[in-house]
Amino acid sequence: MNLRKPLLLKLFIAIAAMTLFISCNKSRDYKSSSRATGWKMNSKEGGFQYNSKAKEQETGPGLVFIEGGTFTMGKVQDDPMHDWNNSPNQQHVQSFYMDETEVTNLMYHEYLEWLKNVFPPEDENYRKIYEGALPDTLVWRNRLGYNEVMTNNYLRHPAYADYPVVGVSWIQAVEFSDWRTDRVNELILEEEGITARNARYDIGSGEIFNTEAYLKTPTQAYGGNDSITRGGKRSSSLEKRSKDSTDLYIQRKDGLLLPGYRLPTEAEWEYAALGLVELRSYNVYRGRKKYPWDGMYTRSGKRRDRGDQLANFKQGDGDYGGIAGWSDDGADITAEVKSYEPNEYGLYDMAGNVAEWVADIYRPIVDDEFNDFNYYRGNVYSKNYIGEDGKVKIVSVDSIVYDTLSNGKIIARNLPGEILQVPVDENETYLRTNFSTSDNRDYRDGDKPSTRYYQTFSDFDEPLEDNKRMYNSPKHFVSADSTGNMIREYDKNINRTTLVDNNVRVFKGGSWRDRDYWLDPAQRRYFPQDMATDYIGFRCAMSRVGSKAKQKKRPRN
Repeated sequence: MNLRKPLLLKLFIAIAAMTLFISCNKSRDYKSSSRATGWKMNSKEGGFQYNSKAKEQETGPGLVFIEGGTFTMGKVQDDPMHDWNNSPNQQHVQSFYMDETEVTNLMYHEYLEWLKNVFPPEDENYRKIYEGALPDTLVWRNRLGYNEVMTNNYLRHPAYADYPVVGVSWIQAVEFSDWRTDRVNELILEEEGITARNARYDIGSGEIFNTEAYLKTPTQAYGGNDSITRGGKRSSSLEKRSKDSTDLYIQRKDGLLLPGYRLPTEAEWEYAALGLVELRSYNVYRGRKKYPWDGMYTRSGKRRDRGDQLANFKQGDGDYGGIAGWSDDGADITAEVKSYEPNEYGLYDMAGNVAEWVADIYRPIVDDEFNDFNYYRGNVYSKNYIGEDGKVKIVSVDSIVYDTLSNGKIIARNLPGEILQVPVDENETYLRTNFSTSDNRDYRDGDKPSTRYYQTFSDFDEPLEDNKRMYNSPKHFVSADSTGNMIREYDKNINRTTLVDNNVRVFKGGSWRDRDYWLDPAQRRYFPQDMATDYIGFRCAMSRVGSKAKQKKRPRN
């Protein structure tokens, strides 16, 4: 019997069926066509254009990935200070990125040099921009101490290049973060061949790149200089994507530009500092941590460095670094970054060295009853200013707005090239349930309904009288007269009972000046947002776009 004929027949039928299946699927390839309409995407003829090659968010320069999760925020140890400002509460933090180290003098020096080159301080129009960004080096002075060497050298001398920057106010830290965002995304566009190569080195004050301005109105980026905005090798290929003029530029849907650098929220900072991943067992934490490192003590128990301190902090009265020849923390003031072992997330100096600014407005309580997801107090919502021509307004050299701080220092609220921002109004808040005003800093703790003087809703939007404010903090008055001289009026009212208001920010972590009590990541203190010290620095964070984790869960065994 010939068995080859039935085999050949079966093979022929299988090939024919496979060919028919493939040909049918070619007519409706849902990987390249819309699941909504069936239309082909990224067609040369036109239609909807989509970046099908987009992958997970890239990690920005200097950052490490922090996978989000649930944790107990607030101190879980005894409270000998009786502050009662950090009661334990359960919070969930989304995944984000955080700087591996504090921002260093070298990093901040780069920022200052960029400002000096683009906005020469010898030009009267720009002098206040550069001066407003300068750290306060006088923070090192002490009435009964000789610290002039740090006053004169700490910021700029190469010996301190990799030491954390200090003397920076909360406002200056925010401005640095915004500048960093634009410089990183500017480089991304250049490396991707979108913008002209090396143009970022030769720009003038009217040709500054701003990320949001580029995304919202790309034709006005770089001061409207199209030879820069579309001067890269890949720019010509964008013309083939669509007949729409907006497709000639990179957009948010391309997934190329990174979200902004910013200060971490208090919840993010505390979660990252604790590094609880080493205590995880399946979906629970087994145990507690007092410090970013494992164990309940500040000294190392390893044979190689037994007895050495695990962070840079003040060990006692007059003891900032131990005895000469046997220094147990290796520093007397700040220490070079990465001088100590990182925590489980790979973050350095989350305890000691310098305390760090976080984004939040300070309040004695964390209102977890209202929100337990990405908790943050300090939201002030704004929107782009739309001119009479229907276009967003870009800040020019002539329209820079300057703010006079409570200490008399003048800073630029915005820079040329940025989009002018205005508070949200009824167009965004009408009939909303999630927010009703632009300024939410004192929501449920300082606004009129939360005071003991609250009566009705009829006068809800009227400002509180000075003697009926929730926080009776001083009100200092600073202004400039017609000749530019500063007028300072210090509030000497003896009835003031607190320093807490909407302009004080939380800072976390112990510093080289602090005892080990403040090394606990749950500890929290506050300081005016427009003032600086020799022991507060900062590091940046960045939100994560997309999935919660970089890797899928794997079996333990």
